[in-house]
Amino acid sequence: MRTRLLTLAIAVGIGLTTVSPSNAATSRIAVHFDLTKGQQPENIALSPDGTAYVTFATARQVAEISPKGTIRILATLPAPAEGGAPALGFALTAGIVRTADGTLYFLYASGDPATTGLYRLRPGGKPQRIAALPANGLPNGLAYDEPAKTFYLTDSVLGSISTVPLHGGHARVWSSAPELAAAGFLGANGIKVRHGAIWATNLDRGTLLRIPIRQRRPGPVQVKATGLVGIDDIAFTGDGDDQVIAALNAPNKVVRIDTDGRAVTLLTAELQNPTSVAVRDRTLYVLNAAYLTATDPNLTLATIGESHA
Repeated sequence: MRTRLLTLAIAVGIGLTTVSPSNAATSRIAVHFDLTKGQQPENIALSPDGTAYVTFATARQVAEISPKGTIRILATLPAPAEGGAPALGFALTAGIVRTADGTLYFLYASGDPATTGLYRLRPGGKPQRIAALPANGLPNGLAYDEPAKTFYLTDSVLGSISTVPLHGGHARVWSSAPELAAAGFLGANGIKVRHGAIWATNLDRGTLLRIPIRQRRPGPVQVKATGLVGIDDIAFTGDGDDQVIAALNAPNKVVRIDTDGRAVTLLTAELQNPTSVAVRDRTLYVLNAAYLTATDPNLTLATIGESHA
């Protein structure tokens, strides 16, 4: 994956255009992860007390990070007998969601039909696959629609968004719109449910997309922002607006995207290929996987102010 992301960075990294960082956030590294153990964090979910739950991509693990920075491994997924996920060549844990009862749900892409899928991990329990997913794909981003009791997930290789019921079962393709397709490496990536719509990113195309949910069917795809080179996962700044914070992996940036699609740089310093972001009150959580820098995977915390866009 490092080689493929490096190619992406060289090919399109210079083309990123964002507004100057007038709303830049102050940040600090809260937790350093162990690169030698494959602790390259891919995705994050928060509990109300600030505990972070992360997936370690190359270690195939789910971990709990306490507010004091203590790391506890909750689960390790079995390695495939050979190969790995398409386009990457190795198995990885990806998107993660925490429901109100403390149960964790996460994606595992192994390239193996017997293990690729959506998993459930109850507190104190062991991971259980609740939905099989195509082994020739790369399940990546995961979001949960609480009122509909439905998970939405992206597949970065197949260029699709699928749904799975809360209690598991058959995964159904919800959208395979052209805007989700890859353009050389990976397509549909990060995903969130927001105000009756699915918001998703496309890594290759550098786009932020909004797809209305119309009686559980997809409406027309709306391209909300472009030029977001290396865009990975996203978060929203609050309940009252649709301003998005996005991790831009190869360019080492975290940006805020306003309702007009303009990107303002929030963070650049000390970032190590950010993969995902989460917001709790005014605290921004940023996971840095160091896929390219291979230096210091970490969890960075930042304080963000009010937007004036």
